[in-house]
Order: sequence, then C-alpha cells, then structure tokens
Amino acid sequence: MDFDPLKELLGPRFSASASDRELHGRCESHFPILAPDAVAYPQSTEEVSAIIRNCSERGVPVIGWGTGTSLEGHALALKGGITVDFSRMNRVLHIASEDMLAVVQPGVTREALNEELRATGLFFPVDPGANASLGGMAATRASGTTAVRYGTMRTNVLALEVVLADGRIIRTGSRAPKSSTGYDLTALFVGSEGTLGLITELTLRLQGQPEGISAAICAFPDIGAAVEAVMLTIQSGIPMARIEFVDAANVRAFNAYGGSEMPEMPHLMVEFHGSHSAVQEQTRMFGEIVAEMGGGAFQWAETPEERNRLWKLRHNGYYAARALYPNAFPLTTDICVPISKLAAAVEETAAEIAASGIPGPILGHVGDGNFHALLLPDKDTPEEIATAKALAARMAERALRLGGTVSGEHGIGMGKLGYMEAEHGAGWQVMGALKAALDPQKILNPGKLVPQG
Repeated sequence: MDFDPLKELLGPRFSASASDRELHGRCESHFPILAPDAVAYPQSTEEVSAIIRNCSERGVPVIGWGTGTSLEGHALALKGGITVDFSRMNRVLHIASEDMLAVVQPGVTREALNEELRATGLFFPVDPGANASLGGMAATRASGTTAVRYGTMRTNVLALEVVLADGRIIRTGSRAPKSSTGYDLTALFVGSEGTLGLITELTLRLQGQPEGISAAICAFPDIGAAVEAVMLTIQSGIPMARIEFVDAANVRAFNAYGGSEMPEMPHLMVEFHGSHSAVQEQTRMFGEIVAEMGGGAFQWAETPEERNRLWKLRHNGYYAARALYPNAFPLTTDICVPISKLAAAVEETAAEIAASGIPGPILGHVGDGNFHALLLPDKDTPEEIATAKALAARMAERALRLGGTVSGEHGIGMGKLGYMEAEHGAGWQVMGALKAALDPQKILNPGKLVPQG
C-alpha cells in the first residue's frame, strides 16, 4: 500500500510501526488483535478531511480511534486500512458558561473536560466509567452511572462537525437548545460508530454543579429485594443521580481488588444531587423504600474524596472481576429493559448463570433498566467458552422478549451484529441504505453495525 501521500501530509504523525499498529488492534474485551496497516495522528479537521479523501480515492478503510476502551471491537481494523487516532485533537475550544455548553475536539476525555470546567460551577455529566474520549462516547452513544438523572450522549450532544466518506466537512445542529429544521443529523451521527463519518468537533450540554451531593451503599438479603427497591424508587419519581446494583460476586471482587470491606451480599450504590434540603428529602424517601424491601443501613460517603473512592470501586468492577479469574476469556454483556421488566430480567439471568457453573458477576445502571453480566469462562476450556456464549445469547434474546434492547450503552461494533435484525427488523436494512448513501465504497469502519451484504 502506497503511504507516501499521507507521510507527506503528516510527517512523523503517520506511523506504520509494528508497535503502533498492534496498539491500535486491541480493545478491552476478548476479541483477537486486528491491526490496521498504519496509524494517522491528525491535529485538525482539515487533516482528517485530507486523510479520508486520500483513502477514498484508493478504497482504503478508515477507522476512528479515541482511547481504545470499547468492548465490542468497534475500533478494530477488521479489513486493515488506516486508523485515525484523535489523541492530538484534544483541545477544549470554547466554554460558554452563560449558555451552559462547551465546544471540544473529539480527543478530549470526559475527565479532562471536567477538570477544565472546575472554576465555572459547571460539569459534563455523562460518566461511562472509563476515561473515554468524548468523540468516542458520541460515536457509541455512551451513557453510564449518571444517565438515570442526566441522560446519555444522545441528550447531551447539541451539535457536531463531521467529515464524511468523501472528505466533505459538515456541521449538524446548533448552539440553540432546540430546533425544528429538517432531519436531525446530529442524532444520526451520535451512535453511528464511525460508519457514516468521523466526528471532529462536538458542542456539549453542561450542567450546574449541585449544591448538595451525598452518596451511600446499602446491602440487601438477595438480588430480588435490591432490584425491587430500584423499581419502586424510579416509579416513585425520586430523582436519583446514580443508582447502581452489584451482586455478591462483584462485592467479593471489590473487596479483593480495592481493599473494601463490604459484606458479601447484593448492594445498591446510590448518589443524590440537589439543594441540601432536596438531598435530605430524597434520602428520606429512598430510605423508606430500602427499609420496606429489607435493606440494611446506609454507609455514607460524604466528602468528595469518599465519593470518589466509592465510584472508583464501581468503575473498576470489570478489572476487579477479571483479577479474580486471571485465566478467563471475558465475555461482556449489556442489555437494557423497561423498568417494569427489570426484576424478571435480572433474576432469570442470575438463575441461568448460577446453573451454568460459569462465573458471571452482575452489575449495572439499573435505574434505567441497564445491567451487565461479565461471563468468565476458562480460556483453555472450549466447553466453558461455548456455555458462556450461549448464556450471552440468551440474555440478548431475553432483552428482546421483554421489550428491551441488546445493548444499552456498549454499542454494536462487530460483537453484536448477529442481533441487529432480530431487534430492528426491516429498520436494520434502512440503516444499511443510509450507510450506502453516505459511504458507497464502505470505507468507514467496515464490518461494523450495519448489514454487511
């Protein structure tokens, strides 16, 4: 493959070294290394446009790359090509405090943005756990622990700048709080996983820092009681900032990995935002529900340091569980169901995992019906891997049967292609038609999300 035009454009910011290629051929899940032919590190939208135009002329695949934290193989180079690494497009371009928005390049991470916002009294609320890039979060329509209160990336992206498959640069949306002017192209690109264009700028909605914040954990005698407490809480209209479920297996992993001393029982991990009086009222109402469902006393995390430790524990759940089973072949799952079906989904899943003999800690953002089982079969035992894959498939089927989705936040990538027709029917073919219209050569992130044909 002739790289000379891109080498001339980018100089040392274009690399075909084995180490760079291998680094960009990995993700955080079980997929094998699928390396690109080279890696480009642009510093501007114009450079991204030039890269894509060059690749379009030669039919070379182009894959966007944020921080590499995806779990469904989204950024792996399934058919080779050029990976566009946005780590050097990492500037916060503008903060409009009066409009409560920020304009950023795609390589800015969520933690870096919130660090930049510290003096403004504002923050960006979407928290998927990993310190992911905001461009990657938009591309996968990420959510996380705070989505129950503040929404997902779908509701927090106001506008985008995108480079299309032929190199054209377009802008979608505006800084206005709403619009009624034609197709919502912003929504089209949020969640498109780099298959329709590469995001080079984002305008994001910000939130005011709450006056009062309080976080706590509480234990429950069994999974059913904890999940019922979640359902009652949401149906009661308590505006939880976070309400996370972890089962006893996760607690065991937390204790071993993070040095916590939680009793090995199912827990809810919660956080309340608002005025001091509102937080007190939310706490009282939630406490009544916990008591009704047989939950234990709250263990409070009052200071910012204590809260950070608590949520770091939760965010490290994947690594904690893997540390308990270092020889595992990790299969991540991610389903979301209507809140009224949450108890059935969690309890059926837990029963199947227990009967299988495969380790499978369950945790999730249950306040919006989203939960995960991390299935951990032994990587040297094919029978266990087959059993785990069957469990994951039944979880996806269960989600659809209960009126839900096979992915609440991780996205499709290449890992969940097999479920798209079952969930979307003829709508999946419409997605393919949109892809064909915007990327007729199929050079943008091939092998992902849409029908492959």
